[in-house]
Amino acid sequence: MWAMSESVSVRCPACRREHLYAAPSYPCTCGAPVAPQLDRHGTATAVTHRAWAEDWVTLQCGSCGRLDQWPRPELGCPCGTVLRIAVAGQTATAEVGTGAAPAPPRRRRPFQPVTIRTARDAVTAAAVYLRWLGCRDIRRADQRPPSGIGIAARGLLAQVDPTVRPASLRDVECLWLTAMTESAACVYFSLAGYATDARTRADTLGIPLFVLDLTGTPQPVNGLADELDATGVR
Repeated sequence: MWAMSESVSVRCPACRREHLYAAPSYPCTCGAPVAPQLDRHGTATAVTHRAWAEDWVTLQCGSCGRLDQWPRPELGCPCGTVLRIAVAGQTATAEVGTGAAPAPPRRRRPFQPVTIRTARDAVTAAAVYLRWLGCRDIRRADQRPPSGIGIAARGLLAQVDPTVRPASLRDVECLWLTAMTESAACVYFSLAGYATDARTRADTLGIPLFVLDLTGTPQPVNGLADELDATGVR
């Protein structure tokens, strides 16, 4: 279970309904939970379009001091409006628990998945997983892939395909070619799996393949993905 931050009252600007909201926390690579500080006096806004810069907020881990990007808090109102919750500043710090901050563990904590309900959730799940593997500076990729959504980290390019169509041979090859131009490794996440020739080609090109189940847990599809899941980013 995710640890939750302190609850705040949120009013939907469309139907004026009141909600009690607590932001979930996400695990830092050091193992400590991190959650945004919510602005008690802020106003929730309706999400009318998606932009990477607006969907993420920079938070600092209260245990190890690491700065990283995490999903901006959102709440779905029964009237159909998606509410973006105000945070206390662009950079926030949260730490669960009291006492001295623990030293970062040498081994990774068990992965904490993000439930997938929307395409945005699939991107969030992949980003959280990459961060758990040890990736840094996760952001939207500079080049938009022919299908799905591209995200990048230091030295790594990832493609997230949230559609119900299995990833094709062309999808896998396009990701590899783009990664080559950026001198980066690459990894593919798909909700619907992969065509047989795409899996064969990925093995040849050295691309780890994962399937995202609806719990948000990436499942390795090939041996390269098994190795990455076991060892993390080196």
